[in-house]
Amino acid sequence: MLNLLGDFIGELRAAGIPISMSEHVDSAKAMEVIDLSDRSLVKNSLAATLVKDGDHMPVFNTAFEVFFSTRSWDSASEFMDDVDTDEMQREGAAGATGPGQSRGEGGGASSSLSAQELAELLFRALRDGDREALRLAADESVTRYAGMEPGRPVGGTYYLYRTLRNLDLENLEQRLTRGSVDDDQLAQRLAREEARSRIEMLKAEIERVIRERLVEDRGSEALAKSVRKPLPEDLDVMHANRDEMAQLERALRPLSRKLAVRLARRRRRRRRGPVDLRHTVRRSLSTGGVPIDLRFKPPHPAKPEIFVIADISGSVASFARFTLHLVHAISSQFSKVRSFVFVDGLDEVTQLFEGVDDPAETVARINAEADVIAFDGHSDYGRALLSFHDRFAKDITRRSTILILGDARNNYHQAHAEVIADLKYRAKAVYWLNPEPTAYWNSGDSIVSQYAPYCEKVIECRTLRQLEMFVGELA
Repeated sequence: MLNLLGDFIGELRAAGIPISMSEHVDSAKAMEVIDLSDRSLVKNSLAATLVKDGDHMPVFNTAFEVFFSTRSWDSASEFMDDVDTDEMQREGAAGATGPGQSRGEGGGASSSLSAQELAELLFRALRDGDREALRLAADESVTRYAGMEPGRPVGGTYYLYRTLRNLDLENLEQRLTRGSVDDDQLAQRLAREEARSRIEMLKAEIERVIRERLVEDRGSEALAKSVRKPLPEDLDVMHANRDEMAQLERALRPLSRKLAVRLARRRRRRRRGPVDLRHTVRRSLSTGGVPIDLRFKPPHPAKPEIFVIADISGSVASFARFTLHLVHAISSQFSKVRSFVFVDGLDEVTQLFEGVDDPAETVARINAEADVIAFDGHSDYGRALLSFHDRFAKDITRRSTILILGDARNNYHQAHAEVIADLKYRAKAVYWLNPEPTAYWNSGDSIVSQYAPYCEKVIECRTLRQLEMFVGELA
């Protein structure tokens, strides 16, 4: 059990969940005092001792299903010994055999039930809410339709697709809602939603069966790597779907609070200013002029000024949105934050953040209110940078840090890299955050190489974790 627990925690750490040694010990102690035959109790105990963030639960659940599969608690043969075959016959499933027996040597052998009997078993299990019958039906469905073969390097998604394609779920949903003859539209709608929820339950059960059979074939560690889900802070912002974007939105607020506390703590710890030469030399007289005891001036930590220039065109817009949100959420750690957005025209949007408690509201307004289209609405970094230089270069000082957000895809317009050179001369530092993978830089119309020599750093920044690491170094 301890070896299994160690492998499980190793997978959680590989997925990005922070787990300390003391938490590992706590989980092992919890396993000593609970009933290990109760799978749900084991799962809840491990979650309580190892998971500190609710957004990490999907990753935990996936890893748990791989390392602690149902078959480890309830083998297929034991399950079938407990099944009442007479009851199965009454349900129209005469002669059904266990999931281990029906698969045969090839893993994709024929099921003992006919297609009609299997459809009837599925319908009755969903209609009655019978979880045990649903488990058996899901196992039989995978046996008949998935076509799983040992050693075949195919992902579980393919097997799930093959199984669901052959089950005719639309007809099954109609049969489940047909029993509701009430003319009330609300009742009919509730019946449809209930039918859909039970269909989703069936899909989850089929996915579980496929996952367990893949564990038997490939082993837990190999399968865990292939089904590993990224944490919200590791999602690719530019390619996130709707659900993933919602996860990112939820993760951003606690991230900004944590980052603000970290920056404030770091600034308070700066107790030493520059070396005070006059006092150091005076103290060194007692040691023959050797400056053993260095004396320092009082610290005067200055908060930097931040100028954010963000491309909000196309898929880059989502990255710019999260960066603007994060920077303004921790704006108390900077003496001044000014924000500018552009496509082929540039507009300052700093005033939209003033007096707003939630920066996400302002970010949503930027697309509607910012004047960023000058000509054809395609990204033109050269024109936007020229506009920024002409209008705002006089405001840049040696305390200013400039962040440029974008993929540097200039649609073959003129780069005007000399603008970045002048901004670097005026400012403390110029950073370029690029949400594209490094391998894509300077391909096609990307002109990163023309701007990079005049930037302190050009950083690949595609996830909230990378963004957090960068912004944490600014103050």
